[in-house]
Amino acid sequence: MAVNAPQITQIGSLEEPRIVTLDEANELFPLVRRITHDAHKKLEPIKRRLENMLATDPRMVAVEKEYETVVKCWVRKMERLGLVVQGLWLVDFDTGDGYLCWKYPELRIGYFHDYTSGFSGRRPLSEIIEELDPDWA
Repeated sequence: MAVNAPQITQIGSLEEPRIVTLDEANELFPLVRRITHDAHKKLEPIKRRLENMLATDPRMVAVEKEYETVVKCWVRKMERLGLVVQGLWLVDFDTGDGYLCWKYPELRIGYFHDYTSGFSGRRPLSEIIEELDPDWA
């Protein structure tokens, strides 16, 4: 009797763009969300400490370094998964036609934008699929 092995997400090179279909992005999404949630949770107390410090506090540099370390670690993980980091907790999945766009804490990948529009030009994914019927959907 064959046992189904768990699927392991392939981690790629930073130089190789990862083009995904909507199904592939949705398969990867739980991992992306979990990594982002964990990083967000780790960053929140650091952020609060920074907000409560005076600009002249000698500990400021060390706390800023902590903040930067958490963010850089998250960015590296997203990039290793083949995603495009557009901002803090904001990632894009490249479809070859544009980007499936997700921002934490959204519960699903629900938006799309072309390569030039950016976050402000994102549209609901359902509209894009209905209007354009793209190959990646």
